[in-house]
Amino acid sequence: MDTPHDEHGDPPIYPVGLRLAGRKVLVVGGGNVAQRRVPTLIAAGADVHLVSPEVTPAIEGLVGSGEVRWLERGFEDEDLEGAWYVMAATDDHEVNERVSELAEERRVFCVRADDAYAATAFTPAVGRHAGDTIAVMGSSAGERDPRRHASLRDEIVTAMREGALATRHHRDHGPGVVLVGGGPGDPELISVAGRKALMEADIVVADRLAPRELLAELPADTEIVDVAKLPRGRSAQQDRINEVIVEAAKAGKRVARFKGGDNFVFGRGYEEVIACQEAGVPVTVIPGISSPLAVPAVAGIPVTHRGITHDLTIVSGHLPPGHPESLVQWGALASLRGTIVLMMAVENAPLIAEVLLRGGRDARTPVAVICDGTMPTERTVLSTLGDLADDLVTHDVHPPAIIVVGEVVAIARPDDYPAPEQHRA
Repeated sequence: MDTPHDEHGDPPIYPVGLRLAGRKVLVVGGGNVAQRRVPTLIAAGADVHLVSPEVTPAIEGLVGSGEVRWLERGFEDEDLEGAWYVMAATDDHEVNERVSELAEERRVFCVRADDAYAATAFTPAVGRHAGDTIAVMGSSAGERDPRRHASLRDEIVTAMREGALATRHHRDHGPGVVLVGGGPGDPELISVAGRKALMEADIVVADRLAPRELLAELPADTEIVDVAKLPRGRSAQQDRINEVIVEAAKAGKRVARFKGGDNFVFGRGYEEVIACQEAGVPVTVIPGISSPLAVPAVAGIPVTHRGITHDLTIVSGHLPPGHPESLVQWGALASLRGTIVLMMAVENAPLIAEVLLRGGRDARTPVAVICDGTMPTERTVLSTLGDLADDLVTHDVHPPAIIVVGEVVAIARPDDYPAPEQHRA
């Protein structure tokens, strides 16, 4: 029977998996190709023998840890003895050709870095996730396109990690609650684990500040509960949220509690943890990128800088100074020299600025108000502690906004402020 061939005259590829644990694999060459391939062989449990006069520092580290046997010389024919699999990965075509010919004679499959068409095997683009291995290759040597295959591999593995690629019955359906921090607002800034948890949930209980564009990507049968629309006051609303997630989990559902920012940074995430624990409901946490750090970073403002600040304080400004329920010691805060990042503070910012000034902060202290951080409508209003109250009105600033107080603002916007006082690092 005639063997089928593609348009290049090559027979089709037969994909197969190799069990290399405890078996000798010979790698000839110690350069960049070997550096990429050797760790995967080690991960497969192979007994890696590497032949090369020189190796990269990374490979030398593997040799030092005892994970690779290095023969510090050129290739010799007897190096093939006992090998189950061979990689010819030198930059010398003649050496690779010799290794390939000897491997052919001994019926050992050989990969060649310089000529895939002359090899008896080649390495596909491989990715792994949750116990599954994805290998992408052409149907023949003539259709081998490493860049395209690697790109396809990455897309598949990313979709698996995010939960977008999985049959519904294979998703984790164990009942319970997972608290998902959505990050500062841009849907691209949610973690891979967070996106995956949303895709695997039966019910998603979402906050107003969670990246809502992600809800459109959920499977059609996912129930969405918009807690921003729950009735009654703030405290009662949190009690009702606790009831919703606990009742759903007890009904055998997997619940994703989807919040903006980080669950535990001036959110009420731990109240939900306590509610689940008291009800005997399994609960896990996937933290989100914290807005008080991420929003200034995206706006190009460092919250610390060598020689400028040695301390960083993140403060909730939802209650004004002097409020009987406020837990912030504003006088002590005013005496600090480092960066202050204020959250939920737009309404009370004038009073906060007044207290900081009264406590000793310089009226010229730079201030940045970052509105709608990480979103398409993001804008930054620059001010000083002395002018903050007026500038908030002039620039029509409304929540949500992160307010950064300190000389780090001048580091990021030197054209808008005098040179900050330099402190010894």
